[in-house]
Amino acid sequence: MTNSQKDCTLLGFDDRLFRLIGIPVVAMVIPLLFFRGIVRDMPSYWQIAGFGLIHTAATWQGVRAIFKALSRRFPDWKDWKKRMRWLVVLSVAYTGVVCTLITKVGLLFSVQRDATLVPDTLAGFGASYMMLLALGSIYESIRFFQLWKTTAVEKEQLERAHIASQLEGLRNQVNPHFLFNSLNTLTYLIPEAPDKAVRFVQQLSKVYRYVLESRDDRVIPLQTELEFLQSYIFLLRERFGENLQVDIGKKMDENAAIVPLTLQMLFENAIKHNVISTQKPLKVEVFMENGHLIVRNTLQKKNQVMDSTGVGLQNIRDRYRMLTDQSVEVIASQQYFTVILPEITVAAMA
Repeated sequence: MTNSQKDCTLLGFDDRLFRLIGIPVVAMVIPLLFFRGIVRDMPSYWQIAGFGLIHTAATWQGVRAIFKALSRRFPDWKDWKKRMRWLVVLSVAYTGVVCTLITKVGLLFSVQRDATLVPDTLAGFGASYMMLLALGSIYESIRFFQLWKTTAVEKEQLERAHIASQLEGLRNQVNPHFLFNSLNTLTYLIPEAPDKAVRFVQQLSKVYRYVLESRDDRVIPLQTELEFLQSYIFLLRERFGENLQVDIGKKMDENAAIVPLTLQMLFENAIKHNVISTQKPLKVEVFMENGHLIVRNTLQKKNQVMDSTGVGLQNIRDRYRMLTDQSVEVIASQQYFTVILPEITVAAMA
């Protein structure tokens, strides 16, 4: 990234043309607003304007540098109050020093000419602080607007990913394959094990209820997702029996949270892409390690798999990206397929 691109990111816009035009214009306007008492003719005006050009350039560049530093220190749009407070304090101090120095230099330079054309220090301070206020407001307003716009775009992307996840979750649960397999299992259970059939229907209703109730949530407590997962696993085990082995760790962080339906998607992905048989049972593990939730399954790819919807893992990545700076890690080795989910706490739900 070039320096101009970095400046553009920190300031919210490319201000080169703004400075190129703004500095001379301000220098020419200042004598008419603040120093009319010592402007006697055009030569005196141009002398004061030249003095003002140096003063304006020094003040502008200094305030700009301070604003860039504060943008690095307080990058979030919600930190605008902190930025403005520090901008005022630092800019006032900087402008006071610069204004004093430039005035003294101007007096020395003008001793052999006309010292009366050197602007009064108090008036110089007034001009400086008016310019400081205007520049600070302009830069902060533009940056605030750019950050707000970026946040709005990211929020829209999150909403789209959230809706896509809802649709994917519903599609996985109500697609003809799932319904056919569930009804097939239920048909077998009713005459052979009526009590089990009743429990199967109860667990099936819990799965549907969870999908519908979690559709408006961006994150939920991990424990809530694990309770849903137990119902989902019950349905899967009725279909695959001991060929599907699930191990859920007992040491789970009570304050941990998760994006809804993430575990269901990962289980669905594992079942869709791997062989499940008596000779090759599929083992899926869910556990926590170093604050991260890990889902790992044995890797035994099918020769032919159903076409992917393209949502799956990418959907999970996108939704987590909107919630945390940490990324979803996917590791495929010869033995295992592992997904490492970023740490999210219940506090993030607020």
